[in-house]
Amino acid sequence: MNETNTTVAGTSPAGSWSPSGSTPPKVTEDAVIAACQNVYDPEIPVNIYDLGLIYAISIEDDGLVRVEMTLTAPGCPAAQELPMQVREAIMAIEGVKECDIEVVWDPPWDPSRMSDDARLALNLF
Repeated sequence: MNETNTTVAGTSPAGSWSPSGSTPPKVTEDAVIAACQNVYDPEIPVNIYDLGLIYAISIEDDGLVRVEMTLTAPGCPAAQELPMQVREAIMAIEGVKECDIEVVWDPPWDPSRMSDDARLALNLF
């Protein structure tokens, strides 16, 4: 019998089935990045991933995702909202069981962390 693996958006490969139940699909870093790219800083029309606000992503086999992120400034008005929005976006990924978001200030964010797409969107070239 030939078995094929199916890739579900945000996961790889699809979960499998056994007589004792199914196993959830494995969460990928690409899926977490895509989720972060759906969260926007309310003051800047660029997603937080391309802004360079996501410093680290860690994915455990049990479905726990940890994210280290920062904000553009310590006094950022979105300091309460953005981490919650990131958590909600990541929790929507199939296979994610828990998500811990840690806001860090070291190293401080600066515009050099932005992607080329972000720079283009903000006319910083």
